[in-house]
Amino acid sequence: MIKTEERTELSLHLYRVLAKSFKSVNEHAVTGSKIQGFNPTAFAVLEVLYYKGQQPIQQIGAKLLLQSGNVTYVIDKLEAAGYLHRTPCARDRRVIFAELTPQGKALMDRLYPEFGDRIDHALSGLDAAEKETLIALLKKMGREAEKLAPLTRK
Repeated sequence: MIKTEERTELSLHLYRVLAKSFKSVNEHAVTGSKIQGFNPTAFAVLEVLYYKGQQPIQQIGAKLLLQSGNVTYVIDKLEAAGYLHRTPCARDRRVIFAELTPQGKALMDRLYPEFGDRIDHALSGLDAAEKETLIALLKKMGREAEKLAPLTRK
């Protein structure tokens, strides 16, 4: 049985490794979005809409861990550029959906394969089985952390 101190130190080490790994991989995504002329937040909004389809604006911010004001600003810019449009919810006037326009979809059809290649390159140190194992472990870790979150928010 592992002692509490050792378990805590192992958890802290895992956290640091996870954070460093994410930072290293994320640099590939950030560099790619900048090369395409977008800031990382704008590209992330486009990616969410491309991958998930129409989304409530409030949920986009939550998915990207952004404040709603930041999301609104980015969505305003993307809408002005013609890449997305807003649609009010028919059942709840407080909810507004964002969705890619045909121009936005065409843009992402062109950019997303390159983005995928960048991420694939960044993760090329793992084989397919290792990626599947890591996905399963990270999902398990995230679900458990999410269950415990209300206990830590006192």
